[in-house]
Amino acid sequence: MSLSPRLFGLIGVLACPAVAVAADPVVMLPSVPFVPSASGGWTVTVGIGGEMQPSYEGAGSSELAPKPIISIRRAGTPSRFKSMRDNASFALIDVGGFRAGPVGNYKAARKAADHSELRGLRDVDFAVELGGFAEYYAFDWLRLRSELRRGLGGHEGIVADFSADVIVPINERMTFAAGPRYRVTDAKYAETYFSVNNIEALASGLPVYDAKGGSSSVGAGAQLRYKLDPQWEVRGYVEYDKLLGSIADSPLVKFRGSTNQVTYGVGVAYSFDVGVR
Repeated sequence: MSLSPRLFGLIGVLACPAVAVAADPVVMLPSVPFVPSASGGWTVTVGIGGEMQPSYEGAGSSELAPKPIISIRRAGTPSRFKSMRDNASFALIDVGGFRAGPVGNYKAARKAADHSELRGLRDVDFAVELGGFAEYYAFDWLRLRSELRRGLGGHEGIVADFSADVIVPINERMTFAAGPRYRVTDAKYAETYFSVNNIEALASGLPVYDAKGGSSSVGAGAQLRYKLDPQWEVRGYVEYDKLLGSIADSPLVKFRGSTNQVTYGVGVAYSFDVGVR
């Protein structure tokens, strides 16, 4: 199974509503009222976390890594739930319980010299994944979110993430949230990180393997957020993913890694207002 480029293009249009200009320059399209102007006041939340995560995707070991926290919303609007699983995003469309816009993610390089399990395999450079997100609050306590991203650099594949979170306010300062996770990747992504070619097989001792696209993981996550005051907050979280399909069957995972991927950590964030003219 592979993700169609048409699907990626469709989500991109939904998330980043660019307007096509007709051949007749006289035709004017009406403005969209729920796309916010850049001018005015904005509340910016920035922070940093430290998390224990798999040393690389499919690894059986873990390592400590930084986790940035970034979000932007219109000043005076209520703070929306944000999972530590979410990648950096900005809502160009914000109407009712629906939000959509661009999203980005940084995927670190994978160096064979850094891990004995990768001996004989090629290095993979870092990648920047760009795309769009859409999320919908079916109820005040239920958020549904999807992200669709295309890699640039280390991989040129497509990654689609789907999640749902049940949000439970414990008191005025503390909020708990948890829910399921699901990921789909295309063949380009799977091949980059989980295939073993003939040369790599000879160098590593692993069998030749051609990874395919499709369902790559399913799991669940939970987060506890505590607001110290209106500006400062602390978050603790844990995410579990079970690798699936062709990725789970890769010899890199079966013989030298694990299908069980656990990430956990804590983070602190600070919110402040800025004005744009």
